[in-house]
Amino acid sequence: MVGAKPVFVDIDPDTFNIDPKKIEEAITPKTKAIIPVHLYGQPCDMESIMAIAKKHNLRVVEDCCQAIGSSFKGQKVGTFGDIGCYSFYPTKNLGTMGDGGLCTVNDEKLKDRLIALRNHGSMVRYHNDELGVNSRLDEIQAAILRVKAKHIDEWNTKRREHAAYYNKLFAGCADVQTPKELDNTYCVYHQYTVKIPNRDEVHKMLQEKGIGAMLYYPIPLHFQKVNAWLGMGAGSLPITEKNTEVVISLPMFPELTKEEQDTVAKTLMECIEKSKSAACC
Repeated sequence: MVGAKPVFVDIDPDTFNIDPKKIEEAITPKTKAIIPVHLYGQPCDMESIMAIAKKHNLRVVEDCCQAIGSSFKGQKVGTFGDIGCYSFYPTKNLGTMGDGGLCTVNDEKLKDRLIALRNHGSMVRYHNDELGVNSRLDEIQAAILRVKAKHIDEWNTKRREHAAYYNKLFAGCADVQTPKELDNTYCVYHQYTVKIPNRDEVHKMLQEKGIGAMLYYPIPLHFQKVNAWLGMGAGSLPITEKNTEVVISLPMFPELTKEEQDTVAKTLMECIEKSKSAACC
């Protein structure tokens, strides 16, 4: 809608989030904003990102879709930049029964603009001032969210407990690289994502055994057909490209039991060993 060109920046190998050290080298006189994504519920290094944005007079739009409730140095994500964007898709930590989203801002003019954009570019009925979309949250979904929102802290706490237990189960397994939570951050583990060898083969084995492990995301954005015009070939974002080949997300939801986690961990390690044996034959 705005005709902007995305400029992708490589990620930190441990957090999967945008690497602040690589942002400045991607900035040009045409750059207007930085869009950090708090992936898998892990907060980005917002202190470094905001310092870069201030230095270059850039807007910051936070993608908090997987990170509602997470924080960096005690401050909630979505409150650092100019806009915080949240998703209420049913699979998110706080989800509706259909779909929905939320933007947080601290500027009245920006708030009014967003309200207009979500309603066909209109602030006054039948008067369309600019091109907009139909993104109004319906009342049923809003009512569901009002009830569920009271439990988000409890659910996020349970996710963190489950992540800690997974970490314990995999502590002695060199083949499973568990998520790294940085100091002064509070990760809400929308996904519990690990790095493993022979990922695709192991994933297939897990599926056959009824373990709901998922691949987020197998194809990096700069390899997608829609972004071919950017001309970014293999090797453009080496860390991103490597991670898309080795990451796998294990079952993670508040109601998960220790018995279920035991089964997941045991099965994963067995599948890894089996895949290694097959590779040697």
